[in-house]
Order: sequence, then C-alpha cells, then structure tokens
Amino acid sequence: MRITDIRDLAVRLQGEVANAVVNFAEHDVSLVAVVSDVIRNGRPVVGFAFNSIGRFAQSGILRQRLIPRLEAAAPADLLDAGGLRFDPAKIVAVAMRNEKPGGHGDRAGAVAALELAIWDLNAKLADEPACHTIARAFGRAGPKETMSAYAAGGYYYPGDSASRLRDEFAAYRDLGFTAFKMKIGGASLAQDLARIEAALELTGDGSALAVDANGRFDLDTALAYADALAPYRLRWYEEIGDPLDFDLNRHIAERYDGAIATGENLFSAVDTQNLLRFGGMRRGRDIFQMDAGLSYGLSEYARMIALMERHGFEPSQAIPHGGHLLNLHIGLGLGLGGCECYPGVFQPFGGYPAACMMGGGVVRAPDAPGFGLEQKPELRPHLAALCPQAF
Repeated sequence: MRITDIRDLAVRLQGEVANAVVNFAEHDVSLVAVVSDVIRNGRPVVGFAFNSIGRFAQSGILRQRLIPRLEAAAPADLLDAGGLRFDPAKIVAVAMRNEKPGGHGDRAGAVAALELAIWDLNAKLADEPACHTIARAFGRAGPKETMSAYAAGGYYYPGDSASRLRDEFAAYRDLGFTAFKMKIGGASLAQDLARIEAALELTGDGSALAVDANGRFDLDTALAYADALAPYRLRWYEEIGDPLDFDLNRHIAERYDGAIATGENLFSAVDTQNLLRFGGMRRGRDIFQMDAGLSYGLSEYARMIALMERHGFEPSQAIPHGGHLLNLHIGLGLGLGGCECYPGVFQPFGGYPAACMMGGGVVRAPDAPGFGLEQKPELRPHLAALCPQAF
C-alpha cells in the first residue's frame, strides 16, 4: 500500500466579516488530497483535510518542502507496523525532516493538513467515520454518539447594527443551537456592551453567550472589560490578550470569576505546557481551544490533551476552535467537552451538514466514512476540483 499523489488547493473563504484584529476577506485555506493506490468501486481511496479556518493557505510550504519529502519517502516508511494503514506520526516525522524546532507559525498548519488527511484516509480504509478511528487509536472507550455545539458568529460588518446581530443569532437558534459566541474588541467598550445586551435579548441568559476578543487587549483594557462583563455571567471570555502573554491571562484569571477561554493560537504541545504552567488556567472552569488543524495535526493535539490531563484538567475542558467537521470528529473521538460551529460564516468550510443537527444544541457526526467532507454541499465542488478521480 502506498501514496500515489498528494495535491493541494488554496480556497478563498466567502464573506467579508471582521473581528477585533483582522478582516477575513483576504483569507484562504489549504485543502489537501492524499491519494492511495487502494481502489474501491473503481476509484482510489483518497484522504481529504484542510488547515482549519481563519488563517491563510500554505501552498508554498506544502509544495516546496513538505509534499516533496513525502513523495520521496519509501512506502514502508509511511505505514504502521502491520503495513495495513498509514501512520500519521510517521507522516509528520517525514514531513518535518530538517525542520528546526520552535517557530511554528504556518508550518504547523501545513503539516496539520497533511496529517489530518491521513486520518481521513485511514478511516475510509476502515470504512468507518473518523471519530471511530480516532477513539480506537487513542484508547478511548468509544466515540461519543453526540456532543454539544455552539454557534460562533457575531462578527463586525459594514453598517453593523444590534438588530442584525439579533437576527443572526435568531437564525442560528432556528437551526437548533442554544449557545452562541460573538466578537468584542472591535468597537468601544460601551458599544460592545450594547451589542452584548442585544444578543442577550435573544439568548436570555449569559450562560448561553460567550465573547471573543481575538487577542486584542492589553492588560488595562482586558481588566476593564473583565469588570464590565462580570455582571452578565457569560459562558466565557475568550482570547483576551496576546496568546503567548501567559502572565496577562493569569492576571485575568485572578480577577475575573467567570470562565476564560484560550489556546487556539498555540501550535504545539510545548506552548500548551507553558499555558498550563504560567497562564493561571483553573481546573473545572476554564476552556482550552487548541485546534489540531493549526498545530501539526491530531497526533500533536492528542499530546496537548494528555498534558492537560497530567496537570489535573479534564478533557471536557477542551472545546476546539475551528467550527468544522474535522474538529467535530476529533471532539467525539477523544471525548471532549463540545465543539464550535460556524453555520453562517467561513464557507465553504464552516458548519456541518444538515444531517449532523439534532436540535437542542446537540450534534452528531455524519455516517460517511472519514470526516464526511464530501457530504458538505458547499465543499464538495472544491474536493472534486482538487481530485476528480475520487468522484
């Protein structure tokens, strides 16, 4: 068994939404296909994945460094001990050959796209949803059948208004979501509080609403927001300052009684170790949002979860960033605390197929083998363009 081809395609995100730091109109995503020599129903078995949402495609890194290394490898160097499946850890080791440690950046997302495509490929070879493959690989009792999901949105738009925000969350509620997340930090504190109160008119309770500053705040601003947010008793206060300013995070944890959430911009287990050591995260309360699609893939992400557990945190405190099918399967397979969903933004990657939605804020994985990306109507044309022989 061997890999016969590896392809990538940069796909532009749809829509012109903005958070407190960036406008996503220029953002794209690296979509990857790993083609095997296994033929079923007259077509090769192909693994698909991408490098998560909210960054940029990594075509240069993939084409100039990582893919050539994998193509040059002996087939046996990419297989597990039994020779029946591809080994994700070996894929990462070969892709990272001659790469120095640290300085993760876009390289971490490029490797992740390849590694996650291997998980999709292995699950298809086993003819099962990826969450089952993941649970078995990491010794979990079995994948959860369902999990809670929240709808992420509430971005800043040209001509933004409170009524627009309420209408957006009402549409998510009609899809079956009961918890929501919105952006802060892109307006004044007074304006953001008005937006929060408009959202609360629909959610009814602060425990159903999280806010995300996308790393915008310095310590003084972060503390001012913390004091203003405290009476609302929100679901969590997210990505408050620079993601590597663990001391700022610690200061907020000492001052703010509500839950805080961070980690989506930590791209390695070592970064996560530093958050656990120095960030003031509280057991049973705070949320870890690391994303396998941004951090070398599921193998590295699983090491992050293991670190959390060794520090006394529960897997239920991990709710990955990303809002897409890859992390839905990972959350189910590893028994995590929930997942994010982008039902209204970041197409064609954000959100889940209609078959995943069960109402009451609960979702399930698609029945299809692998991650089920082919079941997402918005994404299927791009998959077909990248690898026509798979369709």
